[in-house]
Amino acid sequence: MKLHQLKPAKGATKKEKRIGRGDGSGHGGTSTKGTKGGQSRAGYKRKMAHEGGQMPIQRRVPKRGFNNIHRIEYKVFNLGQFDQFAEKYGITEFSLENLYINNLISQTDRVKILGNGEIKGKFTFKVNAASDKAKAAIEAAGGSIELVK
Repeated sequence: MKLHQLKPAKGATKKEKRIGRGDGSGHGGTSTKGTKGGQSRAGYKRKMAHEGGQMPIQRRVPKRGFNNIHRIEYKVFNLGQFDQFAEKYGITEFSLENLYINNLISQTDRVKILGNGEIKGKFTFKVNAASDKAKAAIEAAGGSIELVK
């Protein structure tokens, strides 16, 4: 065998599909794109949520209410939970850092304490918000609460 006799194995190479190069190419005329319409035009991009003339789902489904963009979301804890947390994690100061370290909140959560349940221990709280009932119960148990922003 000589160098000039080398060629690729049978079926290893294919001819490039050259569209839009006349009728003799087998892909001429409309360049395999059908006739007319947006999809045959240059630069066509399918529009998001376009359903081909059918009423799109975002228009079919009724809208109700509204979302308040100024709403502040809180991770809520009740007083009855803190005795269990103190026993399980061995902490008496419930600050945002301690709650995050013990995987009770995520780093960006804001914490609010509500007055449901009873608190037996003397705990220190540093949280974003608390109800009046919760504040009164914490101070009655001998603890303290500080609101942080």
